[in-house]
Amino acid sequence: MEHSTLELQGLRIEGRAGVLVEDVDLQLRRGQVCALVGSSGSGKSLTCLGALDLLPAGLARTHGQLLLDGQALPAAQVRGRAASLVLQNPRSAFNPVRNMASHAQETLKLRGIGGAAARARMAQCLEAVGLEDRERVLQAFAFQLSGGMLQRMMIALALMAQTPFLLADEPTSDLDALSQARFLDLLMELVQQHGLGVLLVTHDMGVVARCADHVAVMDAGRIVERQTVHGLFERPASAASRTLLDAHQILAESTP
Repeated sequence: MEHSTLELQGLRIEGRAGVLVEDVDLQLRRGQVCALVGSSGSGKSLTCLGALDLLPAGLARTHGQLLLDGQALPAAQVRGRAASLVLQNPRSAFNPVRNMASHAQETLKLRGIGGAAARARMAQCLEAVGLEDRERVLQAFAFQLSGGMLQRMMIALALMAQTPFLLADEPTSDLDALSQARFLDLLMELVQQHGLGVLLVTHDMGVVARCADHVAVMDAGRIVERQTVHGLFERPASAASRTLLDAHQILAESTP
């Protein structure tokens, strides 16, 4: 059965400094993009990692649950099966001593796919994300590929895993303008044609305007506003969203 919703309810993250994220609820739907926005340090990246129990040492999720179509599941059962993660620095997501083919084979093995079927699936997914020199890419190690190519490879792995949801943590922040545009084109194509449901963590309101259906605004570890993307740009209700939009306007006006 095709899963249609992924919900995060009541997420709390704590560290030695105290509570860093408190009472965060988010809902993803297939075929839609939910943007999670906020200034640096607002807690949005922690929320993304905490949802899938991938927090760094010293931090812990002390409350919260994931619901897949209304059924509560541990993050370990959601991660890699119903939801994939694309990180801000894609290089850190790959084992540096294993090539791309090895990463792909591991992903497909979890799906029970091997041999000729695995090779065909790899080819299909790399083509879908625009990685055309397939054999060179599969034999390459992370240090041999650009950031944009690694971002595409991460999405190709998500396609191989056949997860209906994607959590993308600042996926365009380390990319040049051309690679960013290509990545966003690809993301929107997957949303529209494959029904991918996306949580897009970003501070870039230009990306939000281009891609998002709904927006949740974080400030100091809490969600302070929820809006449609049109509503947020037309009638921002929180100081945090107004600050982000003002900064976006200044940047837009200064760009030739």
